[in-house]
Amino acid sequence: MTNTTSKPQPVSQPESDRYWAGLKNEEIWLQRSTTTGEFQFYPRNFSISEPENGSEGIEWVKVSGQAELFTYAIVHAAPHMGFVGEVPYITALVRLQEGVIIPTNIVGVDPEPEALCIGMLLKPVYEHSDVSQTLLKFTPA
Repeated sequence: MTNTTSKPQPVSQPESDRYWAGLKNEEIWLQRSTTTGEFQFYPRNFSISEPENGSEGIEWVKVSGQAELFTYAIVHAAPHMGFVGEVPYITALVRLQEGVIIPTNIVGVDPEPEALCIGMLLKPVYEHSDVSQTLLKFTPA
């Protein structure tokens, strides 16, 4: 029997449109405080380091995507019917070179602890879809 249940999909919002458009073009765009230079993720309509500046306090910056593995989990029980055919898979938090930590998946490596190492270098992979947003995933560099 084939699973036909759709996976939950991210929803674009005005403050994140630039991020999703960048992924579609295989580019990673992050917000940065215009005052402190600190990067932030997830996208917001204000700088978390200086919220009083509102939307004037942030700018969008294209980043390299160079990252390291911060932590991970290997998922063996699907959290939603849409993921049943994909277990086991690796869910992770990665730290981008710019310092932000983002949630993602690690692909291109066996979902086994022996294949992963905290601090391992990663590079971006873009999962394109005709029915959803392009997703940012990572693979060993």
